Amino acid sequence: MKKDKKRVPVVPPAARTGQGQWRTWVAWAAALVAVVWAYSPAMSGPFLFDDAFLMGLSRQPLSGQIHVQRPLLMLTYWVSAQLSPNDTWWFHFMNVVIHAMAAGLAFLIVRRLLQWAAVEESKRTLLAGVAAALFLLHPVQTEAVAYLAGRSESLSVMLAFAAFTVFLYRRQAAATWGTAVAVFALFGAALAAKEQTIALPALFLLTDYWFNDFSFRGIRANWRIYAPMAAAGLAGVWFFRGLITNASTAGFGMKDFTWYQYFFTQCRALWVYVGLFLLPVNQSADWDFAISRTILDNGAIIGLVALVAVAAAAWHWRRRFPLACYGYFAFLILMAPTSSILPIKDPLAERRLYFAILGLLLVLVDALSRLRVERKALALGAAALAVTAGVATYVRAEVWSDPEVLWKDAVAKSPDKWRPHSQLAYAYFAEQRYDLAVAEYQKAAALHPADSDLLVDWGLAYDGLNRTDEALEKLQRAAVMKPSAHVLSQIGMVNGKAGRWGEALVALAAAERLDPNLADTYVYRGIVYFKTGQLLNAAQEYQHALKLEPGNEYASKYLAVVMQQLRK
Repeated sequence: MKKDKKRVPVVPPAARTGQGQWRTWVAWAAALVAVVWAYSPAMSGPFLFDDAFLMGLSRQPLSGQIHVQRPLLMLTYWVSAQLSPNDTWWFHFMNVVIHAMAAGLAFLIVRRLLQWAAVEESKRTLLAGVAAALFLLHPVQTEAVAYLAGRSESLSVMLAFAAFTVFLYRRQAAATWGTAVAVFALFGAALAAKEQTIALPALFLLTDYWFNDFSFRGIRANWRIYAPMAAAGLAGVWFFRGLITNASTAGFGMKDFTWYQYFFTQCRALWVYVGLFLLPVNQSADWDFAISRTILDNGAIIGLVALVAVAAAAWHWRRRFPLACYGYFAFLILMAPTSSILPIKDPLAERRLYFAILGLLLVLVDALSRLRVERKALALGAAALAVTAGVATYVRAEVWSDPEVLWKDAVAKSPDKWRPHSQLAYAYFAEQRYDLAVAEYQKAAALHPADSDLLVDWGLAYDGLNRTDEALEKLQRAAVMKPSAHVLSQIGMVNGKAGRWGEALVALAAAERLDPNLADTYVYRGIVYFKTGQLLNAAQEYQHALKLEPGNEYASKYLAVVMQQLRK
């Protein structure tokens, strides 16, 4: 077979006519309107699950956000908190903007790869638009966009796509030092948002090999990119070795299952992701996905055989269907950091498809490019598909807009998993429906041994029902299991509400010894002093709480009451 010169990555992008540019701007404007509409139900949705830590960011200095594991991600959260300190709108809006930028980069990536795969020129922009529209509006993306903690996915992938775009649109087959520096900087920024983008260099290698007629000349020519990345990769492994081996929720030190059991499980999970891409039904915020302890458990061997068989077929037909076969291998590479051998406590989460969906989109556009239909019919079909996806995303965003609806949905789909019950209980607690919260905490504890956090929340739900003894029993169990200033302060608060002043002061003193910087301790002690007529002591406690946490609304409110009493 003759070498196809069109697939060598040295062709600059074609110039656009004025009419073409106008149509492009109209298309981008329509896409932006569509994505804002699709996610509009969740734009003012509350903080959920792992979002809780975001609530206090507006009161923290910027310097506190740049010394963490994902500094760039935390910087964007801090900016959102400054723009929207009292609600979540700016948090959500920034998520949508980042997602839209990622979709725009996906358009450029797919269009370039269509060119290198020698797809008919008249179809390239349309097919790239289909891929970008599906990336933008596919309902499987909602967890990465509507869930504020999902920004780690969208931001890191947007930056990784930017690096890949620079890589693809370089003017020469051999990257210059300027291109290498730009790619490396964007890749580093992606890693500073989330570590799963570590797969990007492998995608570069695959691309250079695949679109240089399955030879290594492209890889050799781009040593300026690969040499620094290899050195940085080794340094990164050394730097994060503790996280990889000792983390409790991810890494080889996990006690829940071994690396090979996780691999067996992922042989099934990868096909679930493919299924969600093809037919996004029965989505869940918290999947109950069984671990395959052996290769025969839950059909893991079938999943493995299917993965290998498709890989063999993709290699065999790589010249006949270059883009689709490349897309399959790209999918496996981009899923590898989360879905191969590195154990993660949750074996399946929809947001993990955010990066790898690019590979599946390439398979789809290759198939669409081979349809013998007129361009107008293809465009109408693509528009109908995008509208359908957008409506489905709107419906899913409505679920993410309300904690009670979200966790009811998760409980219905994972009834035997304790965490959805616990989160539903917390949603009821936030609504002051304490009886329903207690019932859900009981269900959660029946499915999984209650940890300290669940016991604290359970105890506070009992306190909401004025069942003091049951509340204290849960809180004291939590304090024995995991002593902390927070737990002891809650014990002091409950005792204080019941008029048990002595017990309250003992617990609050113990909380202060564990953490003298917890403002709630002084607020609760101030309440005890106020109720026992010790107004000066109460004022001092509230003032101390405000010194530690200037924005503490309870300390401000109670201090104003005390000062009014003292003026009389």
